[in-house]
Amino acid sequence: MWITPIVFFILLISGTAFAYLMGAVSVLSFIAVGKANFLSVLPQRIFAQLDVFAFMAMPLFILTAEIMTRAGVTRALIDFSMSVVGRFRGSLGHVNILTSVFFAGISGSAVADSASLSRTFVPAMVDRGYDKYYAGAITAASSMIGPIIPPSIIMIVYGGLTGSSVAALFVAGVLPGLLLAAALMAMNAVIANVRKHPGGKSDDLPRFGPSLRKAAPALCLPVVILGSLVFGLATPTEGSAIAVLFALIAGQFYGRLNWRMLFDAVESTARLTGTIFIILAAISVLGYLAGQMGWSQALAGWVDSMGITGTRYLFFLIGIFLVAGMFMDTPVALTLLIPLFAPQAMEQGINPIQLGIVLCFNLCIGLITPPLGKCLVVVSALTNLNYWRLAYVTLPFVVLQVVLLLALAQWPEISLALPRLFGFSVD
Repeated sequence: MWITPIVFFILLISGTAFAYLMGAVSVLSFIAVGKANFLSVLPQRIFAQLDVFAFMAMPLFILTAEIMTRAGVTRALIDFSMSVVGRFRGSLGHVNILTSVFFAGISGSAVADSASLSRTFVPAMVDRGYDKYYAGAITAASSMIGPIIPPSIIMIVYGGLTGSSVAALFVAGVLPGLLLAAALMAMNAVIANVRKHPGGKSDDLPRFGPSLRKAAPALCLPVVILGSLVFGLATPTEGSAIAVLFALIAGQFYGRLNWRMLFDAVESTARLTGTIFIILAAISVLGYLAGQMGWSQALAGWVDSMGITGTRYLFFLIGIFLVAGMFMDTPVALTLLIPLFAPQAMEQGINPIQLGIVLCFNLCIGLITPPLGKCLVVVSALTNLNYWRLAYVTLPFVVLQVVLLLALAQWPEISLALPRLFGFSVD
């Protein structure tokens, strides 16, 4: 077995793609533990892992985001956000956060959010007198709203891995996402008043009516998606197809729809979807070995022996997933850790929908924490900010998000109130 971790670290240091790294390590692990005869069933195992109806929604939601982003929706959302909250001190910080809320209903990705908004907001905030690192920090922190408010790619992955209702997860993510936005805006308001950030009624703001009309197609998209799910008009997969159609209509409305744009959107969707699915396939091999070796049962026995049960077990998972999020991509961490820890949590009575919201929120915090911090990397690269100084300035926002995470774990009703209100079976 000692050869396996050596190979893992060699491949990791060499920069080998994670899917290939996990695939190679998984195959070596089968050989090392004397289970080489099971390798013949791996193709069947991989296809079984990917043959999940919920996963069909993923490429269509990604395509929706690609089309909407290329249609020029970002400028429309910024103008509308400015017309709503631009009259307050620290206005551009508020606009940054509110735009992330609207953008979340389109992209479902924190990295896409940070990439789309950092080039726009950071220079604009610096020109208005904000510290450039504060501008980068609030852009990275607010981008975390993206995977919480539906549609969410990572919630689709979680739902596929655990068999949980993706529709219920989408509805459950609305309130935590809005609470996160409200908390960030409150912190921005406090900092703005302490540091005397610019903004106020004297600013020249876009008019509400025209900006609302221009942003209407983008604002209607999350309403269409959630409405079709809440009222039982469509499954998440069918809802994703409706979203693509709506995105095409929006692209025509903004005058950006053409064959070249569609080709680029489909190509980008294929690349991202392929990346996610090959990671799922590679990790499914290791998951199969874990089942053969009884790792989940051993972990459950260890947890029981430690007396970690109920909410304490959920806090235990929060610690593990916070560390994992610092070093691993969110889909990778979900695929690797959910099969190990989620069954034990559900056996202890933790609601799978609450568990999904807590763990997805948990891993997203890793997007703005070093050493990986993909949103920090994106903002740093696109705005030429020092990565470590940016991470330091982002730290207060990280603390705020951890506090909200603990509240989500302590009070399940924050996540479950809306699903129960709309008739989803979450008990």
